[in-house]
Amino acid sequence: MGEFYAQLAKAIKEGRGDIWTETVLEGAHAGEKRLIAGPDACGAPVRVYRERVRRAPKLVICGAGHVSMPIIRLGKMLGFTVTVLEDRPKFADNARAAGADHVLCETFREGLLQIQGDSDTWFVIVTRGHRYDSECLEAILGKESAYVGMMGSRRRVAAVKDQLAQNGVDPEKLDSVHTPIGLKISAETPEEIAVSIMAEIIRIKNGRERGSGYSEELLEALTEGKQKAVLATIISRKGSAPRGVGTKMLVREDGSTVDTIGGGCVESEIIRKALLMMRMGKPLFQVCRQDLTMEAAEDEGMVCGGVVEVMLELLGEERERGDSPAV
Repeated sequence: MGEFYAQLAKAIKEGRGDIWTETVLEGAHAGEKRLIAGPDACGAPVRVYRERVRRAPKLVICGAGHVSMPIIRLGKMLGFTVTVLEDRPKFADNARAAGADHVLCETFREGLLQIQGDSDTWFVIVTRGHRYDSECLEAILGKESAYVGMMGSRRRVAAVKDQLAQNGVDPEKLDSVHTPIGLKISAETPEEIAVSIMAEIIRIKNGRERGSGYSEELLEALTEGKQKAVLATIISRKGSAPRGVGTKMLVREDGSTVDTIGGGCVESEIIRKALLMMRMGKPLFQVCRQDLTMEAAEDEGMVCGGVVEVMLELLGEERERGDSPAV
């Protein structure tokens, strides 16, 4: 199984296109995993779990003015890796102080040459002027992205789009830009504008096809293989369950964990089963159904009970059939 996660880590690092995985859930090959071309890839006539593996979401902010500061803080709070482009040193320092992971203090054109872009990159254009908006938007529309939003009055936005259309930019790409940026919540202050922008990004991000992410710590733990571990993944959810499909947690032999599937009684029971798998050395793979009854749900502070299925994979043990994942 370590070979599969090594290949997955390589694919994530290379960042070329969407990454899909498939796990067989039943039958003689239960637990086998492979990388597939997409959600409609042909497979065996048995139940499988397919997911789009999201890379860590990246938020790229063009401009470090007063609106950018709360966007940076909200982006970090929501788990984005935040990169800010700003050509004025003083404003670039403000972005660093606000918590940006990366700050490129150079012209927008030069800075954007260093941003590759992919299906998990979210671009927000909040520069100080029409000329910079146009420069950023033209460069960004030539990249792959999950979202492009640009702040500005209707007149300013129209002028930028007209100019880029005259430069030969595809009209369909121009129409895909989110302007006015953000959800309509009558935002006025920089903080309120930041909330509206990030709310729009959240709505689009969470409305995409089912996907899951691997934190850097989780991916490192999966590939290092220093001790036995069990990877727990939520593969289905009904009702009010603590976390969504694709959420993952690694349980180590010493009882420590990496990431969480929501805490509470569901997580405690999964940890118990994972430790038992490691102690007994079997089963190598299983799917557990966790039913959160109404009474238990109330204890967990949930509105109503829910049911989740959790896939458990024992890592660090050789499969009797050779542990050769189909990749």
